[in-house]
Amino acid sequence: MSSFDWITQAARLREQGRAFALVSVLRVQSPASARPGDKALVLADGTIHGWIGGGCAQPAVLRTVRQALQDGRARSVRITPSAQGSERDLGDVLEFGMACHSGGTLELFVDPVLADPLLVVIGNTPVARSLVSLAPQLGLRVAWAGVGLQPQEAGGVQCIASDDPEVLRRELGDGGFVVVATQGQRDLQGLRAALALRAGGVWFVASARKAAVLRESLVASGADARAVQAIVAPAGTPISAHTPPEIALSVLAAVVAARRAGVPLIEQAPAAAAADRAAVEPVASGASAPGACCGHGAAAQQAPGPAPGAASCCGHASADSAEPAESPAPAAAATHSCCGH
Repeated sequence: MSSFDWITQAARLREQGRAFALVSVLRVQSPASARPGDKALVLADGTIHGWIGGGCAQPAVLRTVRQALQDGRARSVRITPSAQGSERDLGDVLEFGMACHSGGTLELFVDPVLADPLLVVIGNTPVARSLVSLAPQLGLRVAWAGVGLQPQEAGGVQCIASDDPEVLRRELGDGGFVVVATQGQRDLQGLRAALALRAGGVWFVASARKAAVLRESLVASGADARAVQAIVAPAGTPISAHTPPEIALSVLAAVVAARRAGVPLIEQAPAAAAADRAAVEPVASGASAPGACCGHGAAAQQAPGPAPGAASCCGHASADSAEPAESPAPAAAATHSCCGH
């Protein structure tokens, strides 16, 4: 790799959504085969594109790269002749002892470049469209899934015209974040697809009452109870969101907070979701909150029982005094909110 080929390699890895570390040689005490300014892109699997010295340096570099890719923190490393396997944290530098025949010393800087997290938006609705439009501006890779979607609607993001769990799992794999914004259209199917992705966080744009009913349906149909309980609903950060773009902004604020929590994506769901639920779902399961679908609205008073809500899931005054629970049986026509309730 020539002096600047690492730039091309870095661009390719970014396009593929792969994390790596840029490792730069800072100082060299001869004899050593590397020179100050030498660089390499190092992946967690041990792949190295570039040159940062011989085989003696690589074990320490790979170990440090894997740590950096886990927590996102850059590190300075010194590799010096000493007892093999020794390691000292000197505050501003990690020092590794290596029994290398060359006897030289290397100082390197390990700078992690994390892959942009994947946000999967499920639903063919106004809120889903707003999420897909706004999320890329926040450094999120976006995949949009829903029955009837057309690629030309997706604005260049990955588009999957299905909410079948097996299709989404095959196309997207595990991890990332999922927002289900189905708004009354194939809600259960959208939630099943979200759970199949084993995401680091799942948000459902719906009222607390509706979410409670659907959680019960999911568990009854065999879904993992812990994963179902980790679904965050109502979704979002309290900003009194009213319109679909405002609701999308509220939900993405919660996604960004989870992303910046410093927890590996696939492992953060139970704790992060529990914290979000404590903040945005103050009512008991089965009770109706007098707030918005994003957890906004009236005072966080626990309802004494399954009492009717005073507002729609988006914080609008309801035309009816009660919000009917979702049921497979035919129901009388009702005025729907922006979330489809």
